[in-house]
Amino acid sequence: MVEWSQLALPILLSVVFVFIASSVIHMVLKWHNPEYRQLPNEDQVRAAIGAGLAPGQYVFPHCKDGKAMQSPEMVKKFEEGPLGTLWVKKAGKIQLGPFLMKWVLYTLVVSALCGYVATFSLVRGMDTMHVFRLIAMTAWLAYSWQGPSDSIWKGKPWSSTFREMVDGLVYALITAGTFAWQWPH
Repeated sequence: MVEWSQLALPILLSVVFVFIASSVIHMVLKWHNPEYRQLPNEDQVRAAIGAGLAPGQYVFPHCKDGKAMQSPEMVKKFEEGPLGTLWVKKAGKIQLGPFLMKWVLYTLVVSALCGYVATFSLVRGMDTMHVFRLIAMTAWLAYSWQGPSDSIWKGKPWSSTFREMVDGLVYALITAGTFAWQWPH
């Protein structure tokens, strides 16, 4: 069995390497830029939504339950469209620091969970490919596999989900490579 203390280095290194990879993906390659489109009437939409809208998740048209969904008025709204989900953030200057800190914490949790799974599944001196495969699959599940559910249920474009799953695969391979490289012998 491998102790947690022996996995501190691969956990921390994988966080650093994934952070660097995500920075390259988002700031150098700008792989996700095509996913974000501007509303043709952005100013009017912003005015209609209003500056006082509380941060949160909104769906439109909004329907409280399945029975109300069957009413002629709601059926008409759904048929006419648009249908959507809107996420509203707190107003104010965009500060990248808090987002990056949350991302670092998230990658730390993913790497720690990969280490946790590994402590029950792998032993000291395990073959590098066994370590790589287990960590890669565990990390990929954590980084990527909520996306298809969002596309199915929330209408997120499949092209965005595909790109995010590719990102997640890159992060998973980096995490797996780090664990395999630093696995205790």
